[in-house]
Amino acid sequence: MVQSNPGNRLKQPSLSQLRAFAAVAEYLHFRDAAAAIGMSQPALSGAVSALEEALGVQLIERTTRKVLLSPAGERLAVRARVVLDAVGELMEEAEAVRAPFTGVLRLGVIPTVAPYLLPAVLRLVHERYPDLDLQVHEEQTSSLIEGLGAGRLDLLLLAVPLGVPGVSELPLFDEDFVLVMDRGHPLGGRADIPRDALRELPLLLLDEGHCLRDQALDICREAGRTEGAPVTTTAAGLSTLVQLVAGGLGVTLLPRTAVTVETARNEALTTAYFTDPAPTRRVALAMRTGAARQEEFEELAAALREALRALPVRVTEGGRT
Repeated sequence: MVQSNPGNRLKQPSLSQLRAFAAVAEYLHFRDAAAAIGMSQPALSGAVSALEEALGVQLIERTTRKVLLSPAGERLAVRARVVLDAVGELMEEAEAVRAPFTGVLRLGVIPTVAPYLLPAVLRLVHERYPDLDLQVHEEQTSSLIEGLGAGRLDLLLLAVPLGVPGVSELPLFDEDFVLVMDRGHPLGGRADIPRDALRELPLLLLDEGHCLRDQALDICREAGRTEGAPVTTTAAGLSTLVQLVAGGLGVTLLPRTAVTVETARNEALTTAYFTDPAPTRRVALAMRTGAARQEEFEELAAALREALRALPVRVTEGGRT
């Protein structure tokens, strides 16, 4: 009989011991239990004895004809099975984590990218990575970078460069900016607009906090636009911005991927294109430098480049910055 003492109760049973006991409890036969879990019969018997010693209770009543569970053994057999099932689930989850493109991927996207690229992104994920649980968060750049650093987000889709320490960029494509105006504007329909035309145009921009606003202002400064030139900031999104343009309040700059979606809704709008080299922006995936899923993200970036070739963009050759 196993003697109970405080010292024995401090010993932790091993998974091998629990597995041996659970098998004996199920089969009530040492030979059958040993065969079921691939152990020798002496090893199985020793494991059960060691478990009894560790727990300080007798689990099995051994007779010459059969094996019976003691009252304690009947109670603890249920607990042993729960523990072994939980360990099995843990191993399955670990296997899922090790497998690429499974589990949750929290993707942050800026508002001036989300409506135009997400259809292609979602289609790619659905067709190629069906086991990936993609969760999309649309936020402005500063909020996305904060979320990436805090671990709230795993990957970002946004305009770069960011110049943020600890963040690596996976370039996807470059796209031109297009000048959007009302249909009666004298520049409408042209494909040879010089950049310096931006110096005096009544330019409408997004609100503070949108990276597209900052990019547009940089383009204007490069074109020689002075700080005193009229700039009206009244729009929180591109859809509102183009409606203001359609109403004759000014002109605006749209990334090429947004033009079809935003101008097709209103016949009062028209576009004009810049002479080469046109002002551009680069869109990329951004991740924490040294991220555990780096290889997975790099593969996703490569797949996205191919998926986005149908859009009016210049796909990059890949690489990481």
